[in-house]
Amino acid sequence: MPRLEEAQQLLPSSSNFKERTRSAWDSFSDFALRDNVLEVAVGLILAAAFTTVVSSFVDGIILPPISLLPFFNRNLDEKFAVLRQGPGYEENGYNTLKQALDDGAVVMAYGAFLSKIIRFFVVALALFVIARVYGWAANDSVIKKQVKCKACRKKISEKVCRLHLK
Repeated sequence: MPRLEEAQQLLPSSSNFKERTRSAWDSFSDFALRDNVLEVAVGLILAAAFTTVVSSFVDGIILPPISLLPFFNRNLDEKFAVLRQGPGYEENGYNTLKQALDDGAVVMAYGAFLSKIIRFFVVALALFVIARVYGWAANDSVIKKQVKCKACRKKISEKVCRLHLK
């Protein structure tokens, strides 16, 4: 068991503790307030807002006409297939996915999956259009053209391939 004098030596002194705390705070503030960290934070916030807008666009404008197609006669998110019937299965089947799940049936909810795939492609298309518009407005293409290098047969940037062959 350590004595009182030994225990006091193990505890940090208040001036040493203040210096270490100040040093840690200074290094954290240097990291957190750099330009690129703030740019990433703003980018993530804008991406979250963009995702909300695109999800609303897909749910409100794109999916309703798709659900009018003959093989999607209901809400696309509610499309499912019963793999194993539950104990309360009626001869007409289940009306909703929630009803089937509450009954204990094993279902494959392919409608929600198709909805997410459609949402993914709409987001990808929207980002592609934004990149094209940015490239047109700023004369700096975000989308880089890749070609197969004749020397190494890998897909690389067109500019790098020109330099590689010279």
